[in-house]
Amino acid sequence: MKNTNRQKASAKQKAVRSPCINVCSLDENDLCIGCYRTGREISYWGRMTYKEQLAVMEKVRQRESDSGFVS
Repeated sequence: MKNTNRQKASAKQKAVRSPCINVCSLDENDLCIGCYRTGREISYWGRMTYKEQLAVMEKVRQRESDSGFVS
C-alpha cells in the first residue's frame, strides 16, 4: 500500500503550474487575454494529465509569441 500512496503523491507532483495571471477575459477567439488558453483549456486544466498540460503550455507559448505583445 505504501507504493500506491507514493505513486499518487508522484502523480500530484507532476502537475504543470497554471499560466493563469488573474486577468481573466476571453476575446472574440475564445482566448484568455491573460494566459492565452482557450475557455475549454481553462475549464479542463485541473483534470488534464501532465502530458496534456504540457501540450497546452506549448500552445500557450506559441499563441503568446504570435500575439506580438511579448518579445
